[in-house]
Amino acid sequence: MAETTARVLEQRPPLPPFTHDSALEKVRLAEDGWNTRDPAKVALAYSVDSRWRNRAEFATGRAEIVAFLARKWTRELDYRLIKELWAVAGNRIAVRFASEWHDDSGSWYRSYGNENWEFADDGLMRLRLASINDLPIAESQREYHWPLGRRPDDHPGLSELGL
Repeated sequence: MAETTARVLEQRPPLPPFTHDSALEKVRLAEDGWNTRDPAKVALAYSVDSRWRNRAEFATGRAEIVAFLARKWTRELDYRLIKELWAVAGNRIAVRFASEWHDDSGSWYRSYGNENWEFADDGLMRLRLASINDLPIAESQREYHWPLGRRPDDHPGLSELGL
């Protein structure tokens, strides 16, 4: 019984196989999580043995994911992110995204990327492959002006912003 309860607690709906609508929900939940900038909270969406490739950095397991995210958000200040569904099939989702952030010298960037996700049956992500490019931008070119945290529902997405 305890094992069954633990498995249920580890589930992260929506679960695969994904429909277009459930994939949209999964993408928004991921965006919302990352916009908390809370490494421990974000890592709970990944399986305990999840594997990542993020640019040229590799991480395996939640502890490495937490360490990676802590380093990321120490460098990428005032980080805001928008994700958009690109494609879905079975237990896989492809997204494109753009984030805006500045470094400790006040230089602003927009990071563009694509991610390929693969999920286990429990809805936890077991594989994340990310390709990302950083574009220096002037502060006046920023498009993300909501308060830190979750993007408001009425804020335009990537397509609406022309990104």
